[in-house]
Amino acid sequence: MEIQSRILYEDPHLLVCHKPAGLAVQNARIGCMDLESAVKNLLAARNPGALPYLGVIHRLDQPVEGLVLFAKTKSAAKGLHAQLTSGQIEKYYVAISTHRPPQSCGDLTDWLVKEPGKNFSRVVPKDFAGAKKAHLSYRVLKEATEGFLLEIRLYTGRHHQIRVQMAHAGMPLIGDRKYNTEADSVPALGLCAYKLRLRHPITQKELHFCIFPEGPAFARWKNLPI
Repeated sequence: MEIQSRILYEDPHLLVCHKPAGLAVQNARIGCMDLESAVKNLLAARNPGALPYLGVIHRLDQPVEGLVLFAKTKSAAKGLHAQLTSGQIEKYYVAISTHRPPQSCGDLTDWLVKEPGKNFSRVVPKDFAGAKKAHLSYRVLKEATEGFLLEIRLYTGRHHQIRVQMAHAGMPLIGDRKYNTEADSVPALGLCAYKLRLRHPITQKELHFCIFPEGPAFARWKNLPI
């Protein structure tokens, strides 16, 4: 696949890419391309004979569109992982739900477990064996006849976290066939990792990145200043 046009930023230390919905970040099925492999192939083609280093700093679920951060050196990877672990990397998503939020903004804290052998997570009591804390905040950006456009800030990175927590809170996302029982008629998931803030691991410069979702779920929201 052509990946150069999807790179928003690149320097000798890191790379930020706009992942399309439907493409796995890594570990795709045999014979299927994933984002990590596509970026590695690009870097290798620039320097034949050299094996490029590429560190995946964070991941997105395969149906989710959005910004993905890679490290191009081990030292950059160490610094970026330290920022991620300490919560210094800010990750924001834009999402669509047809259900009215209980308030215009709020925090959600739940405990999640991933079902053994299944690509599915659920909310459980805090003392449930293997439960992991999941924390996010949301605010309503716009209300329209199509539903509610929400900005979500993710503080932890659990399996399917946003989709699980939003559904559990009564705000399931459109197009989410795994956690939204009303999603059959919507062609795509209304979720995009649209904004990323971090500190450059070498120069310490503040870096901000933002995209507008290109997926069909957001087609009617194109005039919104997000």
